[in-house]
Amino acid sequence: MRATAFLLCWALGSASASAAAAAEMQPIGRFAVDRTETTVGDFRTFATQTGMVTKAEREGGGSVFEAGWTKKPGWTWRTPFGVPAADDEPAVHITFEEARAFCRWAGKRLPTDAEWTEAGYTERRTSPPPPFTTGKTYPYPTGDRPAGANCLRDCGAPPALDRSDRLARGIGHARVGATPPGVNGLFDMGADAWEWVDEAVGGERVTRGGSWWYGAAQMHREHRQTKPADTAVVYIGFRCARDL
Repeated sequence: MRATAFLLCWALGSASASAAAAAEMQPIGRFAVDRTETTVGDFRTFATQTGMVTKAEREGGGSVFEAGWTKKPGWTWRTPFGVPAADDEPAVHITFEEARAFCRWAGKRLPTDAEWTEAGYTERRTSPPPPFTTGKTYPYPTGDRPAGANCLRDCGAPPALDRSDRLARGIGHARVGATPPGVNGLFDMGADAWEWVDEAVGGERVTRGGSWWYGAAQMHREHRQTKPADTAVVYIGFRCARDL
C-alpha cells in the first residue's frame, strides 16, 4: 500500500463513508457505536478506495488456533475460511492497525474499552423492548443469559455459516445481524468474532466479546483478552464508534 495514496483516498472518502454509516450507529450517551460488526462489503469498499492490502493478504493467509497457531494459506478477509465471503459476513483476519485505519477512513474511530463495555452490557435506551431495562448492567451482551449468540455450545443452536469441514473446532461465524439484537439493540457484541478496542495492556491490544471458537465465559462482562496488535486471525473483527 502506498501511504500517499492511502491518505488521499482517506481524505476524499471519509466524509461520504461517515454519512453512509451514520444511520447504522446506535447512540450510547456521548458516543455512538456501529450496530453490527464491520462487514466484508464495507471493508471491500475501504480497500478499493484506499489500496489497502492487509497483513494476511501480504503474508499469504491469516491464522487459526489448532494444535497451536496455524497459518491457513488463502484465508483473508475476502476468503475468511478459504472460500469467498458474502458481503454481509464480518470482516476478520484484520489487525488492530488495519481496523483503526478503516474506522478513520469512515470518519469514526475504534471504541475504547470503557465505551465497548458500556455499549455491550449496560442498557442506555430510554424505552428498550422486553426483556431489557433502562440502566441495567447485564452479564452478557445478550442480557441475563448467553442464549442467542453465536458461541460454542453454550448459546443454543448457532446461526453460523457451517465451515466445520475446514475447522478443527467450532463451526464458524454467522452473517452480521443473524442473531437477535442484544443490549442497546446491538448485534454480536457477544461471540461471533472478537472485537478490537482501543486500549493497550503490556504492549498488546484488548479484544472483547468472545467468538464462535469459545463458549459463554468469554462473552461475560468481566472477561477480556489481549493479543499482539499485528494478530490476523479468523475470529477477530471489529466495529467503530464516534463521538456525539
